Amino acid sequence: MARSVLYQQVASELRKAIYSGVLGPGAQLPTEAQLMEDHGVSRNTVRLALGELVNEGLVTRTPRRGTIVRDRRPLLIYPQRELEPQPSGELREAFAYAVTQEGREPSQLIEVLTVTPVEEIASRLELADGELAVVRRRLRFVDGQPYNTNDSYFPRDLVANSEIARPGDIARGANRVLEELGHEQVRVIDDIWARMPNQEEAERLQLELGTPVVVYVRVGYDRADMPVRVAVSVLPADKHLIRYELDRR
Repeated sequence: MARSVLYQQVASELRKAIYSGVLGPGAQLPTEAQLMEDHGVSRNTVRLALGELVNEGLVTRTPRRGTIVRDRRPLLIYPQRELEPQPSGELREAFAYAVTQEGREPSQLIEVLTVTPVEEIASRLELADGELAVVRRRLRFVDGQPYNTNDSYFPRDLVANSEIARPGDIARGANRVLEELGHEQVRVIDDIWARMPNQEEAERLQLELGTPVVVYVRVGYDRADMPVRVAVSVLPADKHLIRYELDRR
């Protein structure tokens, strides 16, 4: 049988064991020697199969521990719920609220800058040439692990004298600050696509080799249909599940 078919068969059987839970997060896969014996294949075939699982983000290979199943517990994201009212007394920033609803612990590192945004951001915010924006750059963690980045851009003239332009966390969230400034977001446009991470993203998010990311860009508009926020999130594909619910009832 062709070697390409053999390694795909080995990879398929290991993949089934991982998805079925037979090999759970943190489980160690059999050694190369054991896989060679179990499947009657060469060492090179086994390595090709394991390499495919690494590229899919299912396992990680370390010199001392061998091949380990990765923890693939994704963060469930409901984009349509970001602007929905939260229960009374539980007003929190949208990401923190979503994470705590899953019984997990959120945290983040925040950097606030005034910038001349790149053309893609400037055009989405409908800024004039040379007009500045305030960006809140956030590296977000779930249970102490880096999970995603979120860079939120706002027209500087709109938010210059507000908490949005100041360093530090905004417990109730920037969306509520915009509302208090008279610019409640009532319409959003989402663009979502997948790609491989750049070097900075791979380092900040501590990504395993071969892990793709999902880029999620949301533009928020106020009641005058003016864009007031562009949020750019970079989501490791193995750590996130984006779910939209549509109901015509």
